[in-house]
Amino acid sequence: MKIDDIIENFALLDDWEDRYRYVIELGRALPALEESLKTDDTKVTGCASQVWLSMTTEYGGAAEPTLTILGDSDAHIVRGLVAILIALCSGRSASDILETDPMALFERLGLKEHLTPQRSNGFRSMVSRIRAEAHVAREAARALS
Repeated sequence: MKIDDIIENFALLDDWEDRYRYVIELGRALPALEESLKTDDTKVTGCASQVWLSMTTEYGGAAEPTLTILGDSDAHIVRGLVAILIALCSGRSASDILETDPMALFERLGLKEHLTPQRSNGFRSMVSRIRAEAHVAREAARALS
């Protein structure tokens, strides 16, 4: 699902219970991460639930490197948060990811005020992991050029 569609759907939902159910639906629609990709290297630290983010980088010669992100969690709501981050960041250039503020979107969607501090911290940990990978990809591309 595209991030614009997610934002639009959030705007149509009036109360938090509907939004909460929608986040869970997003998580259910997220393809399961292959077990072989659920490793210590892909596990996100700082999350109360188990979360894995597997990222691959495509270097397109002179073009900016692009990150593809797959993810999963053992908690329904967190899986939905993973789906939102994937919709926001996957398939985008490293620079675009670094210029994007997922925390602002998190607040705009009303997630910060309605999720536990542990879930909010876990979301920040996922964002940090994605941004770190984007930074490494951008620096590697610069070193190659």
